[in-house]
Amino acid sequence: MYVLKRLFQMIPVALVIIVMNFFLLKAAPGDMADVIAGEAGAATPEFMAALRGQFGIDQPLPVQFGHYLRKIASLNLGWSFRANESVMHLIWGRLPATALLVVSALLVALVIGTSLGAWAALTRRRWVEPVVSLFTTIGFATPLFWVGLMLIVLFSVKLGWLPTGGLSDITIDLQGPAHWLDAARHLVLPGACLSLYYLAVYARLMRASVLEVDRLDFVRTATAKGLSRWRVVLRHIVPNAMLSIVTMTGLQFGALLAGSITIETVFAWPGLGQLALYAVTSRDVNLLLGILLFSSFFVMLVNLLTDLLYSRLDPRIGELGGRA
Repeated sequence: MYVLKRLFQMIPVALVIIVMNFFLLKAAPGDMADVIAGEAGAATPEFMAALRGQFGIDQPLPVQFGHYLRKIASLNLGWSFRANESVMHLIWGRLPATALLVVSALLVALVIGTSLGAWAALTRRRWVEPVVSLFTTIGFATPLFWVGLMLIVLFSVKLGWLPTGGLSDITIDLQGPAHWLDAARHLVLPGACLSLYYLAVYARLMRASVLEVDRLDFVRTATAKGLSRWRVVLRHIVPNAMLSIVTMTGLQFGALLAGSITIETVFAWPGLGQLALYAVTSRDVNLLLGILLFSSFFVMLVNLLTDLLYSRLDPRIGELGGRA
């Protein structure tokens, strides 16, 4: 019941996203015909009209929107006239690289961030908390593109340990484990850079959650029953403190996906971010609409899975959601 309710709630959100994406992009000045004419250096009015007729952008806006809705209903995101390829095929080709980058960064941020936060809240050593706070403040305050450039200068240019960018070494044809090892080497710098900010977020949130849960009655009851401190921490404090982390992960997934655009640009990572940048600079509206729609639906799906996981961790959420 709770799952069905959440699925129905996604329908109006999806419609609003479709309408906003289409009309906001169409409201921007210029079109693909202008870009092609600019690249050619000159164009006659007849040539421009022929281009707009070929791209279907000479028709009234409601007619274009109707065609767009019919394509979406048939799971067709259109054709990229600049790349001369279907939008869906372009997105599927770049999706694995972005998924690898985002998931890796998210896992690193979750594991290290929550560990640091719990350590800062539970340890009795006075130097730990200031050190963790200093580290998280640096993570919050430092721009990702600057961190990326400094990592390239240090680890690629000065030390020569890691590649400067790309998904793999295009000068060598590697197969099997050697290929995956090469991809892992290329992933280290962009993954570490993208995870830095979110690692700081999770560390601070986990520290505050652990401190709050540690003061609750059921924790004192468990301690009074004679359970060791570690059993209380692992059985009662950490699982309850993770509820806020699960919520924040779902909410921040969209921001993480948007942040990957900066990282992909700095490290020449061949993912959806670079494809979106190409679509903007070439005024390829069909491609940009497809990327925005696909990304929006992907974030909605992650939020749905987050809600389901949250209701699994705390069954009261699912019961309340199903009755509401």
